Amino acid sequence: MNLPLASAPAQTKAEPIDWAGKNYLVVDDFIGVRQLLREALRSLGARNIDQAASGGEAIGLLAKTRYDVVLCDFNLGDGKNGQQVLEEARVRNLLLPSSVWMMVSAEKSVESVMGAAEHQPDAYLVKPITEGVLLTRLNRAWHRKQVFRPIDQAYAEKDYLRAARLCDEQIDHQANGGRLHEVELLRMKARLMEKSGEPEKAREAYERVLNQREYQWARAGLAKIRLANGEFEQARQMFQGVIAENRYYIDAYDQLALAYQGMGKLEEACSILERAAKLSPNSVPRQRNLGQICLKLGNVGMAERAFRKCIAIGEYSVRRTPDAYLGLARVCGLKNDPKEAQALLLAAQREFGEAHPDMDLRAKITEGLVWHESGDYRRARKAGDELEALLGAREERPDTATCLEMATLLFAVGVKEAPVELLCYVIRNNHDNAVLLDEVQAIFDKARLTDEGGDLIRASKKEAADLMNQGVLLWKTGKLKEAVEWMRGARAKLPNNQRILFNAAQVLISHMRERGFDEALALEAHEVLIHVDRLQPGQQRFAQLMEQLAALAPKEEAAAPEASTAVT
Repeated sequence: MNLPLASAPAQTKAEPIDWAGKNYLVVDDFIGVRQLLREALRSLGARNIDQAASGGEAIGLLAKTRYDVVLCDFNLGDGKNGQQVLEEARVRNLLLPSSVWMMVSAEKSVESVMGAAEHQPDAYLVKPITEGVLLTRLNRAWHRKQVFRPIDQAYAEKDYLRAARLCDEQIDHQANGGRLHEVELLRMKARLMEKSGEPEKAREAYERVLNQREYQWARAGLAKIRLANGEFEQARQMFQGVIAENRYYIDAYDQLALAYQGMGKLEEACSILERAAKLSPNSVPRQRNLGQICLKLGNVGMAERAFRKCIAIGEYSVRRTPDAYLGLARVCGLKNDPKEAQALLLAAQREFGEAHPDMDLRAKITEGLVWHESGDYRRARKAGDELEALLGAREERPDTATCLEMATLLFAVGVKEAPVELLCYVIRNNHDNAVLLDEVQAIFDKARLTDEGGDLIRASKKEAADLMNQGVLLWKTGKLKEAVEWMRGARAKLPNNQRILFNAAQVLISHMRERGFDEALALEAHEVLIHVDRLQPGQQRFAQLMEQLAALAPKEEAAAPEASTAVT
């Protein structure tokens, strides 16, 4: 059985490919299989062939060399499996835009195939593999990658609007040759439009596909747009329709769960994620999400199973986070097992302390919640005092979610000043986010500070708006140098305020338009935009400003982007 994981239209006659000069990586834990695959590649003319016997060794080689073709076994013995190697290569951008990744395995189970499909290799080849099958699949995948290479390159630069225009150009170009990749190009364009904050243009692309054929991914794409617009019931119906047509369309389950969450139906969301986890159990994010929803529902048994599974499968995954450890610690607290809870918190700090600067705060918050929920208020207060000391020793505040958790705990154990300061910081950094401000007000309400909280929200909103408006005024009146300096100060005070970040980037771009390209200012603007994209991806203004910034750079000075992968 050969199962391609992306749509692969029939190929027209194309120029022969010179396989001799390309770089290959063969990953398999059995030396005999590696030798067989190496010989198959050599029969095609390949010369530069590296081999890896484990997932860890493969990642090391991928970090050093840009391979044109990777043949990776699914089962690799101890350590990372093939799915996790591919996942990490995608996340860390260790592949060229034109690289071909083929998952090779004797596995035929739905679990294995679905797991691999979630991270989109270019093909899934089931052993034994003949030279003829290998050549056919390599040719097909390689020709497709060359069509998409310039689009992937623009995507690597996060210039989503340019990448979308390249899709249109390729569609027009292909129209004269049989529309070879039109559906795939439209699919990519739709996702680029979503990333650019242009849902209507994404909808047009999906509907253009559906006019040709009933693809479930296009139907799911339309449902995601409904979901993003807050049309939860319509999205629910559409995702359920997709699942009815294809019960193995795993992403539809995840999105359906989000629709149920948006409707406040956590029981239904939990049930859907449980079904998805049975079909494809090796997804770290899915098991984590299932555990978190179960924890909210008080379904301690299922939460425990999900968090333990998440920790087990995440051991070698690039997507492992401390959340499962912290969630399981909460579960242990609810089961009156503080000893294991403390062990989990220590393990989380040991495993993630270096990569997650807020790990000490999050562990202490969880410890306080464990003690508080178990009724040991003395120890909960002690954890709150220690948390307050940790916070006072830091120059930077943690992310919004951590601030909210911390404020909730500190109020619960009787601290007032520190949580009020944290919530005001959150308000100033999110002064136009009505949903988040309601959440902040709810925390004040629970702490019996309803009126005082309302006054603090209004004052903090005004402070942030005044700070931003002064910089905009300087910009509008032509005082560009002063505007740049003012917005730098505003960013220092409110480093996560998206409106301020966008306006800061706009001021830098306007400065260069008026007074010429400046590499340092361009780098500064790029860093600001990348930061705001991390905070909330898929905003229209991000795509527009990235395009404006790219247009300013002299062609000879434009930096080569990092290697990337196709839009997924």
